[in-house]
Amino acid sequence: SLRNFSIILSTKSTTPAVAAMLRLLSPSRTLQRSLGSTLQRSAFSGTASVHADVLPLEGEKVLVANRGEIACRVFNTAKGMGMGTVSIHSEVDTMAQHVKRSDEAVCVGPAPSIESYLVIDNVVDAIKSTGAKYVHPGYGFLSENALFCAAVKESGARFVGPPVRAIEAMGDKIESKQIAIDAGINTIPGFQGVIKDAEEAVTISQQVGYPVMIKASAGGGGKGMRIAWNDDEAREGFRLSTDEARASFDDDRIFIEKFIERPHHIEIQLLADGPEHGNVVCFPERECSIQRRNQKVIEESPSVLLTPETRREMAKQAAQLARAVDYASAGTVEFLCDEQQNFYFLEMNTRLQVEHPVSEMGTNVD
Repeated sequence: SLRNFSIILSTKSTTPAVAAMLRLLSPSRTLQRSLGSTLQRSAFSGTASVHADVLPLEGEKVLVANRGEIACRVFNTAKGMGMGTVSIHSEVDTMAQHVKRSDEAVCVGPAPSIESYLVIDNVVDAIKSTGAKYVHPGYGFLSENALFCAAVKESGARFVGPPVRAIEAMGDKIESKQIAIDAGINTIPGFQGVIKDAEEAVTISQQVGYPVMIKASAGGGGKGMRIAWNDDEAREGFRLSTDEARASFDDDRIFIEKFIERPHHIEIQLLADGPEHGNVVCFPERECSIQRRNQKVIEESPSVLLTPETRREMAKQAAQLARAVDYASAGTVEFLCDEQQNFYFLEMNTRLQVEHPVSEMGTNVD
């Protein structure tokens, strides 16, 4: 029942983009069309003005710089909006499903991803040769690569995602935590800096208080993370995390935070339209606490833990962080929450997440 959800809208001004989002956000009723109308309270919390216009996308081309399920997913919606679709593929993906579903297709290189899907120059050449005006990165591959975002903009196309600054800032865990602190977001207690060596890791761990989490600044997907319960584990954890971070991300910077015991991993899906307009829409949370090796196994919405008050405050802080980095497009702010509902910023994914269909099914929003 939608009565169990609270979609929180934070708005400064109105645009056709946010108007389109708002119309989609009412699964069971049609939004009132007049400006200044109060949004249906069964699906929203808050008020906003709504334009009747939509973005003029019909006839434009969108290139999806990805393959597989997410490329097909974007093509489905793009075609429904009257847009032309362009796929890219490696030499072995010529007959792949996402290629068959697109109007045009461009080969960007040999089978290995590092020689095709991950080669920015090849993807940009595909953008230029097809005249695609929009580029959707999907998830994975180049989706959180600031250099790719900048290259798309330089080519004359529009990147369907956040600006370069947001990708760079949120991609670094040390920098993103400092931005969150400055924006008044709850953060996990710990040492806000880079650990130089194993002995400093022990000293900092003692100051923070065991247990601690040793983490790679450039980490993701559970890589470069170790829990330490004592000095010996702190030394070993620093060494292992450093080695794994260097091998996985070519970045061996390490920092240390307090380890939150028995945490709930909760994330807020949001949509924003940038600093010019200042609108941020936060969807009902997704809980992904059931994990194996720090990889999510099951995602559910809403969380069984949160009260309406905690849910509202978590969404408020997610919107604050989005504004702090001038965020635009879809993104996800992740939090750790203890059993007393104290919650702390973990990271922000500056892209559409794999798990976005959970939010779509819960709200009937595309």
